[in-house]
Amino acid sequence: MPFIRKKTVGKEHYYYLEHSYREGGKVKKKEKYLGKSLPGNIDELKQGLMSEVYQERWFDKFDKIQTNFRIEAQNTPPSAREKELETFAIRFTYDTNRIEGSTLTLRETADLIEKGITPNARPFSDVKETEAHRNAFYEMLDYEKDLSFDMILYFHKILFENTKGDIAGIIRYHQVAISGSKFIPPFPAEIYPLLMEFFKWYRKNKNTLHPIELAAHIHLKLVIIHPFADGNGRFSRLMMNFSLHKSGYPMLNIPYEKRSGYYNALERSQIKKDDKIFLQWFFRRYQKEYKNYLK
Repeated sequence: MPFIRKKTVGKEHYYYLEHSYREGGKVKKKEKYLGKSLPGNIDELKQGLMSEVYQERWFDKFDKIQTNFRIEAQNTPPSAREKELETFAIRFTYDTNRIEGSTLTLRETADLIEKGITPNARPFSDVKETEAHRNAFYEMLDYEKDLSFDMILYFHKILFENTKGDIAGIIRYHQVAISGSKFIPPFPAEIYPLLMEFFKWYRKNKNTLHPIELAAHIHLKLVIIHPFADGNGRFSRLMMNFSLHKSGYPMLNIPYEKRSGYYNALERSQIKKDDKIFLQWFFRRYQKEYKNYLK
């Protein structure tokens, strides 16, 4: 988090904006001179400084990941690319549903998606939501329109119309709580204005933010707004990957085994109202997932 440092030389005061971070066992510092008096657009300047830090620390690496990802895709036969995509779809469907409590194993998820084999002794809703997520994922890949209010209703409906028809694709009109979390989602009367503010933010930033930062913000902001009665996590992760895919970057899966760090980063960002906490977790996760493309 950038902070303001005042330096006094004689009777003169000079103000600087500073941000320190650790990388490779070393502490690095980024600073920007503000002047002899504090400007009025401090928040904007802080955001600008963080953008510079992100560019140096993360974005150049992400762009290298994208370049090598595209080269590999061009050199991979179409049938092999299709198989890789199916493998990702299975793993993404398993993990995103498992995080939310699905009882299906990875093997059962694969058999259901690849062979249509329904697992025995599993809840009907878990099976149907696995099938629905697979369908939503593949439809998302071919969806040509941009992120919009109608789109989020449409994809939430696909995810839950066969199991929770009374809330599928419908903005919630009652208060909800998140089990095990200190974060309290917005009240129902706040949701529509917050969504309109979100889409205004998206239209303003979609062509200026780095695609990885944009995807992380989309996920975080939708989870914070919590527009639906259920399924906000699954839905937000789907929209995150819609943004990554649309920008030509590899999509990201958040493994069930990594849910603790994921939950902690989300909650700390929500409680402290500091997006950078989740962004930093997201950037690290993305780089670790695709480190092979950095060699």
